[in-house]
Amino acid sequence: MRDPLRVGVIGAGAMGAAHARMLAAEVPGAVVAEVYDLDVGRAEAIASEVGARAASSAQAVVDSAEVDAVVIASPDDTHAPLALACLDAGKPTLCEKPLSPRAEEAHSVVDAEVALGRRLIQLGFMRRYDPGFVGLREAIGSGSLGAVRLIHAVHRNVSSSTSTDSAGLITGSMVHELDVVAWLLDDELTAIRVESPMAEGFLDPQLATLWTRGGVMATVEVFVNARYGYDVRCEAVGTHASATLEPRAPIRLRTDGVDGVVIRDDFVAHFADAYRRELTAWVRAARDTGAAPTSSPSAWDGYVAAVAARAGVDSLTSGTTCPITPGPRPAIYADPSAIADGST
Repeated sequence: MRDPLRVGVIGAGAMGAAHARMLAAEVPGAVVAEVYDLDVGRAEAIASEVGARAASSAQAVVDSAEVDAVVIASPDDTHAPLALACLDAGKPTLCEKPLSPRAEEAHSVVDAEVALGRRLIQLGFMRRYDPGFVGLREAIGSGSLGAVRLIHAVHRNVSSSTSTDSAGLITGSMVHELDVVAWLLDDELTAIRVESPMAEGFLDPQLATLWTRGGVMATVEVFVNARYGYDVRCEAVGTHASATLEPRAPIRLRTDGVDGVVIRDDFVAHFADAYRRELTAWVRAARDTGAAPTSSPSAWDGYVAAVAARAGVDSLTSGTTCPITPGPRPAIYADPSAIADGST
């Protein structure tokens, strides 16, 4: 039998810890070899839990001869530099979103991967693996809705420790919708307008209107301090029918003698199936091909989402509709056969 993929996890916060635990317990063909976090105690605790070693630095994980592939789940500003280090080391990498809060920096990762000539980076846009979103995409693609005219998306958190300012809400949270709307429609975003009911301070919530090349409009509400629960919804409206995500089973509580429904506040639990499928696909491809899965969200997808996010920040600041112009897609992201054999 083939040896398991030895994974190094950089970042042991909520996302990194969840990835480490899932890799160790639920993903076939993988073991967690090393864990790094700036908080040494946290890294040591997670490493001990999953049977790994705590590393001395993020670069030590990338360079380790005991690590075959890397998960990047550290703070957003570190994603692109670490992705570049992993490309330099030639190691398959699952990088959490965003690839970078800055579009230019995200493009530097694309440039490095194109120069390498093969795809090693998979972006953590896990909604593409969620059964509900997959089913919605299939409904759109089947033509059963007729011509889709509108997408309505909602993304609410109890609170956010990462998206804590107006621009960060777009680059760190709304970026999920900026990717998934285009993916659902198999289309490209061309323009964005972002507004908020708040007049000053942290502009939360925000409402974006998106336009696609194919003529679809989408609304995206992001509210990262909604308090009542983690709540993700999406509806596609066509000329013949509409389709929505299958609802998650609610948690029923009894308070003061009145039955109520409380939506869970744990985003990892909400998308557990998606994370499991994402990691499983990544591990399988990394073991079998030493590269990213050909159908996975790519560094290019991460760059395009970063371009859309930058346009969204510009729109929120200026009060205008802003174009989304990522430029031409490099060949290694357009042709699956080029990915498979590492050629350009």
